[in-house]
Amino acid sequence: MPPAFQYRQVETDGFFISAWQKTDNTQNLYYVYIEGDGNSFNTHRQPTNNPTPKSYLVRKLAAQDTHGNVIYLVRPCQFTKGSQCSQKYWTTARFASEIIDAEYHAVKQIIGNSPVVLIGYSGGAQIAGLMAVTKDLNVKKVITIAGNLDHRAWTEYHHLPPLIQSLNLADYKETFALIPQVHYVGENDKVIPPILTEKFVEDKKSIRIVPNATHGDGWNNILIDL
Repeated sequence: MPPAFQYRQVETDGFFISAWQKTDNTQNLYYVYIEGDGNSFNTHRQPTNNPTPKSYLVRKLAAQDTHGNVIYLVRPCQFTKGSQCSQKYWTTARFASEIIDAEYHAVKQIIGNSPVVLIGYSGGAQIAGLMAVTKDLNVKKVITIAGNLDHRAWTEYHHLPPLIQSLNLADYKETFALIPQVHYVGENDKVIPPILTEKFVEDKKSIRIVPNATHGDGWNNILIDL
């Protein structure tokens, strides 16, 4: 991350959450970029021992954000492991209530009651949405990038085992619809195909199809709209 970003490690119940933050005025709006599921599985679809992401996509998006208050927030057990870390927290329980609690407490410790825009990539979109509807953050908008908004629909689409130990934003759909939101969808995304977002989001005007974007590439131009 650029020199303007300071590293911070936030301790929650059994988890250490890594964050990089750039702060101009603590009373102003914060933009929090939430990392995806990371390196959850290897090429043989077996759970890894370290979910730290290999992609720099979300870090780059946060680093290039010109707003005064920007945070790049990773997921529990990425970069730094706490006492609670086990494989379930990047597989079947990746959106468990204790994971949402940990992410919330990390954000809360950094921004307090300041207004915030939550920007979630891939599985980070699920985290952003669940925090927005279940926690007392002052959320002004939720922005998703290749977002997994309904993990039940996602596992069914790909014929994957369900994430049985996870909360699902689809169960809070009516509440979530009341929050201002924008969803960036990759035209060529095979992981989170456009049809999944289109089925979940009722306000089609909030969906932005990004031409030629796949799940991991083609997202730099969305910075213009953030």
